[in-house]
Amino acid sequence: MSEAGIVIDGVTKRFGSFTAVDNLTLTFADGETACLLGPSGCGKTTLMRMIAGLETPTEGRIIIDGRDVTNLRPRRRNIGMVFQYPVMYQTLSVRENIALPLKRDRSLSAAERKKRVDEVLDVIDLAHRADAYIDELDAGSRQKVAVGRSVARQTKVVLFDEPTTNVEVNAKLTLIRTFKEISRRLKQTAVYVTHDQTEAMTLADKIALMKDGSIIQYDGPTALYQKPASEFGGWFLGNPGMNFIPAQRTEAGLVSPLLPEPLDAPAKLGAGKVRLGIRPEQLLARTEPFKGSVEAKVEDCIVGIAGQLLARLSVASETVKLKTGALPNLRAQDTIHIGFPPEDLLVFEDGVRVT
Repeated sequence: MSEAGIVIDGVTKRFGSFTAVDNLTLTFADGETACLLGPSGCGKTTLMRMIAGLETPTEGRIIIDGRDVTNLRPRRRNIGMVFQYPVMYQTLSVRENIALPLKRDRSLSAAERKKRVDEVLDVIDLAHRADAYIDELDAGSRQKVAVGRSVARQTKVVLFDEPTTNVEVNAKLTLIRTFKEISRRLKQTAVYVTHDQTEAMTLADKIALMKDGSIIQYDGPTALYQKPASEFGGWFLGNPGMNFIPAQRTEAGLVSPLLPEPLDAPAKLGAGKVRLGIRPEQLLARTEPFKGSVEAKVEDCIVGIAGQLLARLSVASETVKLKTGALPNLRAQDTIHIGFPPEDLLVFEDGVRVT
């Protein structure tokens, strides 16, 4: 077992009869930015709190930088933490807030503390506001100061607990860029908790997708989106999520009422019913029939971000989601023709991807 970064070794956390985290084994690599992503109640915050030392595992171990910290108090774990609601000292300036935790480190001279604070101010792009007081800053800038204060200690690990939740959209984008710059320049291992898939896909080197206390998949953002290991991953990621259409394995291959001809069936696929997954943006859509197309009726549609049209279609008694820029004049009740490119179809059996 690698001891670099953070090792989660068979960790379970129970609260009475409720299991919040269920026998997790996972390694966050040294210097990696990892996101814990999932719906409310999936266990991501509980896992982060155990890494921080705010909760103790019922079973298992947590190892940080090769040291078993399972039963150590937070202050002895050499970690930084950034919360949703940063605790700032209103009577201190930006510089003084960032420098505050460094005053406890007697190995640092005054000159070294100043140099480290100056470096952090540069990274978080607040050097020009170094002497401003906290109540003079907007919410996004305050959160930057919280980040700066955590990373100034140069701990091996920094934990982020949904730090952009209470920040306006424009400031949120700036904060995400700040997090990426900090990760790149300081090479600290970062674990970032979020329910926002856009944040996770933008920020993370790898994403741990969680559900019901378990990690469904731990992978890079592109792989997680393009090759979800489960139907849950296909549904949860994407706006809107993946389409799933019914199919049946027969001697001719995989047959579905939405497909004009059978598909080759994977050798390891069992006999019986499966579901085929495809992203709404991967569907082909035209006003006229084309090879491999089926007829679809538009139930409703809206224009989304960047002119992308989102539509709900009725196809052979199934409902299918379409995302396209090719049919800007589409209206409800229109009839169109759609195709399912075989190379983009994923096969799921019992909720698990087999291809």
